[in-house]
Amino acid sequence: MDDATRTELEAAAFRALIDHLMVRRPEVQNIDLMNLGGFCRNCLSRWYQEAAAERGIALNKDQAREIVYGMPYPDWVALHQTEASAEKKTAFEKAYAENVGRKD
Repeated sequence: MDDATRTELEAAAFRALIDHLMVRRPEVQNIDLMNLGGFCRNCLSRWYQEAAAERGIALNKDQAREIVYGMPYPDWVALHQTEASAEKKTAFEKAYAENVGRKD
């Protein structure tokens, strides 16, 4: 497989992931994604922002989140985010430290 085709397939898979999380399963909470998978929608937007920066493209946090969420982040939160239990918040602190806070 050539590099251009691989990149096209990876981009298609990324778009499918975003569609799945944002359109088909918006009720799945970020805290649950982080606690179970070690990443969430905010991680995706951060990775997008970091990829842009590596290519010299200026993209701030809010712009990157709007790309991933398909709307301004505060709007998505108001529509879809629910209050997390104390247990989920405790698990999140651990998952965040292990997955986002660590430096490989």
